[in-house]
Amino acid sequence: MSRVRTVLGDVLPGELGVCDAHDHLFLRSPLLPGQELDDVTAARAELAAFRAAGGTALVQWTPYGMGRRAADLPGLSRATGVRVVCATGLHQAAHYRAELLDGLRGRLAEVFVSELTEGIGSSGVRAGLIKVAGGFHGLDAHARWTMAAAAEAHHATGAPIAVHLELGTGALDVLDLLCGELGVPGHRVILGHLNRSPYTVTHRQAAESGCWLAFDGPSLAHHATDWRMPEAVRALAEAGFGDRVLLGGDTVVAGARSVSGGGPGLPGLLRRVRPRLAASLGTELVDRILTEHPGRAFAVDWE
Repeated sequence: MSRVRTVLGDVLPGELGVCDAHDHLFLRSPLLPGQELDDVTAARAELAAFRAAGGTALVQWTPYGMGRRAADLPGLSRATGVRVVCATGLHQAAHYRAELLDGLRGRLAEVFVSELTEGIGSSGVRAGLIKVAGGFHGLDAHARWTMAAAAEAHHATGAPIAVHLELGTGALDVLDLLCGELGVPGHRVILGHLNRSPYTVTHRQAAESGCWLAFDGPSLAHHATDWRMPEAVRALAEAGFGDRVLLGGDTVVAGARSVSGGGPGLPGLLRRVRPRLAASLGTELVDRILTEHPGRAFAVDWE
């Protein structure tokens, strides 16, 4: 039976409830100096604020080597009543020291499989998805390496592969590689940040593969997320692809948190984005996107 792998164990898809399908409680990167998400107290307060707004599940896309703090996630989940899914995977090369990447050569897929099936370090937490990343309008050698390892890990475990699209670009290149060359079924691929590149024709072409299309990042108000997302999602729904959409907040810097940074944070998805989308799409579809789609996207018949 398909189940979603949370930090407290596997659950049935319908047990997720209202789910933020792409966000971060913890994240560190040299590209974001001074804006690290590394405070357990702030993470707990933010997760509690999300719960108070009606949220009951969150998928953290923070991958290997970027400060996931996997060992802290079970306690936060228990304390707030929010189910949390943790990621394995690898981001763009710029987020890592060269020596860390060198140490993963020849064993990256093995690391992914181990974190999905055995656990992340000594935390006892098993990852529930693989997160990788493309580049701006293309795929460099690093992206191809990480995606090949992700595909290998998917074939060994069934885990879904979530993809950071740089500024929303390169969706079709990613699908050509993962689904075409590497044999990953379309419904096991989740494309992130499509809101940042509002080309509705590309959205429809990507949806035809059967993949999931994540519109995530309401904290990034300078992107097309806020002002064009409703019309982009409506266009997908009118084309018959409303059942392929996911929503997330993608809070990546401390200043975007609601409890300590003055931003929309985790609750912003439900307090601001949800009603705006409902006005455009109707509450029934938006409710399905938040409550039914994440369970389908992240559930796996775990090997």
